[in-house]
Amino acid sequence: MSNSSSITQFLLLAFADRRELQLLHFWLFLGIYLAALLGNGLIITTIACDHHLHTPMYFFLLNLSLLDLGSSSTILPKSMANSLWDTRAISYPGCSAQLFLSLFFILAEHFLLTIMAYDRYVAICKPLHYGTLLGSRACVHMAAAAWATGFLNALLHMTNTFSLPLCQGNVLDQFFCEIPQILKLSCSHSYLREVGLLVVSTCLFFACFVFIVVSYVQIFRVVLRIPSEQGRHKAFSTCLPHLAVVSLFVSTGLFTYLKPPSISSPSLDLVVSVLYSVVPPAVNPLIYSMRNQELKDALRKMKTGSFSEAIKGLCSSAQCS
Repeated sequence: MSNSSSITQFLLLAFADRRELQLLHFWLFLGIYLAALLGNGLIITTIACDHHLHTPMYFFLLNLSLLDLGSSSTILPKSMANSLWDTRAISYPGCSAQLFLSLFFILAEHFLLTIMAYDRYVAICKPLHYGTLLGSRACVHMAAAAWATGFLNALLHMTNTFSLPLCQGNVLDQFFCEIPQILKLSCSHSYLREVGLLVVSTCLFFACFVFIVVSYVQIFRVVLRIPSEQGRHKAFSTCLPHLAVVSLFVSTGLFTYLKPPSISSPSLDLVVSVLYSVVPPAVNPLIYSMRNQELKDALRKMKTGSFSEAIKGLCSSAQCS
């Protein structure tokens, strides 16, 4: 038995004991991480460089990509390093930092997705007021509110969780640090305080989800009244990527924490945790780029422009030589 003052590191859940499977896990997570970096990096660069995309919708999408980059970089590198070096250890400060950052990015992303639903609602249901309700200053304030709310919530949960006395060892049944696994190590009834905070956060999460659902009910009611099929298709094309991202984010999170114990197993819990924490940041850029024609055109233009500049550079260097 140990207490929190004597714990210097935690032991994370290993994906496999065999060296071959550990290396397979490393290469799989490396591929996912590179996909997340490339996809989100392309979206950020494209939106920043193309002035046609300097609109509220793409401003929020740029923020979403930044959060996805942060989320991937918080969990994946440590998990890959542990598999590569055949270890399970994460230091006490490293675990607290990972828990804080993962909570920060996940909570901020949920608040940002709620704001993006509001953006689509105003654009489709109140188009004449779009410039007034979603001016540049209002967009910056809303994005800053999402980041700040995620930061404050994560800081509150992190400080409260790591202030609990721990006497049930240092082994976590998860491949990254998260609150439920650390609460299992607590030996004090003060953990109920953190449970209360989790309930409050869950209620806030549910309120945001209800807001998103109500917004899309209103959006679909308006879109279905549009007489032209082309108009309906254009309206849906700006909403479906966001709706798909929200569905992936919420469904995996709800299944992770609300699945019945009867179907729970270590292997299933591990797969669901990967789907919840690792897959969305890599898949979100693909979802947005597949359904968004403006973004695809901007990506194609940027790629063509970069290729043309490279050819000109080669020609200039050839003439100089």
